[in-house]
Amino acid sequence: MEQGIIVWSDSGVCLMHNDRVYDVLELRPSDLTVGTKREDFLGAAVNRGEITKSQMHDAQQRFSAQRPFHFDRQLPSGRVVTTNIRPVRGGGSVVTLTDVTIARRNEAELTKAKAAAEEAHLTAQVALVEQQVQQGTARILAELDEWLQTCKSLDELFLIVRTFMEKTLPGSEGELYIYSNSRDVLDGACGWGHEKLHDHIVPDSCWSLRRGRAYTYSTETVSFHCEHVNAQHHDPAPDDFICVPIIAHGDTVGLLHVRLKDKCYLDTNVLDAHAFTLKCGEHVSLAVANVKLRDELRDQSTRDPLTGLYNRRYFLETMRAQIALCERKNSQFSLIAFDADKFKSFNDNHGHDAGDMVLRAIGTKLTEIFDKGEIPCRYGGEEFAVIVPDTDKAAATVAAERLRTAIESVTIRYGGKALPPVTVSSGVATFPGCGMVPQDLIRQADDALYQAKADGRNCVRVAPDLE
Repeated sequence: MEQGIIVWSDSGVCLMHNDRVYDVLELRPSDLTVGTKREDFLGAAVNRGEITKSQMHDAQQRFSAQRPFHFDRQLPSGRVVTTNIRPVRGGGSVVTLTDVTIARRNEAELTKAKAAAEEAHLTAQVALVEQQVQQGTARILAELDEWLQTCKSLDELFLIVRTFMEKTLPGSEGELYIYSNSRDVLDGACGWGHEKLHDHIVPDSCWSLRRGRAYTYSTETVSFHCEHVNAQHHDPAPDDFICVPIIAHGDTVGLLHVRLKDKCYLDTNVLDAHAFTLKCGEHVSLAVANVKLRDELRDQSTRDPLTGLYNRRYFLETMRAQIALCERKNSQFSLIAFDADKFKSFNDNHGHDAGDMVLRAIGTKLTEIFDKGEIPCRYGGEEFAVIVPDTDKAAATVAAERLRTAIESVTIRYGGKALPPVTVSSGVATFPGCGMVPQDLIRQADDALYQAKADGRNCVRVAPDLE
């Protein structure tokens, strides 16, 4: 038989056994004979380290209780022998001993293989989820980038940032700040998650701006609140926020501040809100840089560098756009054309630098007077024009007269002394009465301007409607 057999009497004495038991348990013939006491046999097993004392006591109790049971022996050679005990009718027990070393090894290897397979499956699932989240985050950032790169102005950019942050990090709060022209403060550009936008903050109030890199505050690390966060009187104070400098062409132009006070964002495609915020900062930085560059290039192409007014190119484009708009709306607009009186003699008598001072002064006064949607332009040399939307001849004449008196009252100082007073002559033409195309309107306004010159200068004349 493959199994070793031992028969114990009711009193715990060996009644019989087969020779196989010696091979299975690695025993000598003297270790087990008919008449050997079970207690001595189990004690020897404890001494050899095959079973523990606790197992021996438990086995003795179970023998006495006449109940079937089993346990494993770990032989000194490393083999495993399982011991099965069955009570017999009339008292006593039959013990079978089976070498299960290979079976146990196979079971252990199978269990290990199953555990490894389960771990690999779990790892694959986690990797799949992370990949899906990363793909989702990448899609969000790609969509954000697409919108940011197609916006035409900073106002559109601010709207896009606010909308995306609300949608992608629900439960968060934050603001986007942009440096003012003076660079002494950052103005609040847009915010989300709360009703009141902080008007401005000073650069020294933010750790990220002072350190020149992104800054994360967390109660779990050694970190400190930014002063601009404390100044906003949050209740309760945020436990987790991040500040990201907005950098355009190597220059810090703003700040993205995000407070992660709720955990709702974990339900979205964003797995790591901090990393997502940093990525948003990078994309916003690039978009701000592009918009600013686009604005600079557009200003260079549409602004007069001396006066800061729109140039001839922009003037003609706007004229065409106004005509198309008025034709659709069946409305009207007016054109005021004027120039500085006797400007050539002014240059001859006082120099071209003084003439430039006069042109700049006229440009400044135009900007001050026309700030309700009018478009003041430097048409060329000392010639200027103002497009006045939704205005008839009477209102345009009043505006031209206001401009004339304002320029006449300007005192221009050059070389430590006041220059002679500057006056202008103006002509007014209105669409559609004075023409249906830009050339006709400009010609009519110029004719009225020449009439003002002929009438003694420093006055306003109005072009008649065409027949």
